Amino acid sequence: MLQPLRQGLPPLDPAAVSEAASCALPARYEAVREARRFTRGTLDEWELGDRFDDVCLVVSELVTNALRHALPTASGRRTCETGPAVRLHLMHWTERLVCAVRDPSQESPVARDGTEDFAAESGRGLFLVDSFSDSWGWHPLAGALGGKVVWALFRLRPAD
Repeated sequence: MLQPLRQGLPPLDPAAVSEAASCALPARYEAVREARRFTRGTLDEWELGDRFDDVCLVVSELVTNALRHALPTASGRRTCETGPAVRLHLMHWTERLVCAVRDPSQESPVARDGTEDFAAESGRGLFLVDSFSDSWGWHPLAGALGGKVVWALFRLRPAD
């Protein structure tokens, strides 16, 4: 299931993944709260709770963007008729953590050009992802999955 998420990521040895977790999120904005709760529990379980603030902010932005921009609309409401709208994946390597959000759209995420209004209530999501993670990117998915994955990588300090 996670194999397609490794395509397009920075070079990582897939065999070195020590832990991975994922959850399906419904096509509702309340899903952002569910994603934060899932992230908190997973990071605590992996003893990475000290990274929660940065990781949670990025997860919130990625999930919000997927819900806001990547889901089809029907009568002005975001919908997903074929199952879970968005899926959050967390993958932990020894010194790296990857947060990846899969959605049904093939559209490229659009980062603003730096001239946006930082007082605006929206439009800063990918700027925040870029600012709080060590790197981020996206890639389309082929085959039965379809859609795309937007990911963010966090470097972790080696265990003492």
